[in-house]
Amino acid sequence: MTFLRKLVLSFSLLTFCFIAPTHAEKADQNKPVILEAEKVSVNDVQQIYELDGQVLLTKGSILITGEKGNIKVDPEGYEYVDVQGNPESTASFRQRREGPANEFMQGRGQTVTYNAKTELLTLTGDASLKRLHNMQMLDQLRGWKIDYDDVQQSYKVSPPANAKAEDLPLARAILSPRRKATLEK
Repeated sequence: MTFLRKLVLSFSLLTFCFIAPTHAEKADQNKPVILEAEKVSVNDVQQIYELDGQVLLTKGSILITGEKGNIKVDPEGYEYVDVQGNPESTASFRQRREGPANEFMQGRGQTVTYNAKTELLTLTGDASLKRLHNMQMLDQLRGWKIDYDDVQQSYKVSPPANAKAEDLPLARAILSPRRKATLEK
């Protein structure tokens, strides 16, 4: 196996699983979606919403910002959100977590994609994701693409598909030690 292939494979499989029983705030599932943008286009029949200019999406503790966005709602009522930044600013995501008070997931990237049904967050393009407790960073990931699966409590950092050996490493993680107090309910 070539050096490039080994590096790309190792970064593609870079997954950090957490035992802590904290998940996204479940109350968010039953909250209304509040949309703000300079321009909003609504197709109520197909349940598609297009947003343009200073996009702000709020659903409970979830806050997503960017420059352009699309939201699709499936027949079961789950939202699929895709928000892009622009060359001057990135798109961002923030959500309070269940469990310890004042714990948040906060991320940014050129594109933020959130699937409410599977609770999968994907940040693409110079992406970063932090887990914060009382506004202090516990964990931080950086890379080209970050997938955060809230159900499985796992992170995955991946390089671009066309990454070259000289471009790697493109992923970085800082993980705080888990203490017994944070593992208990």
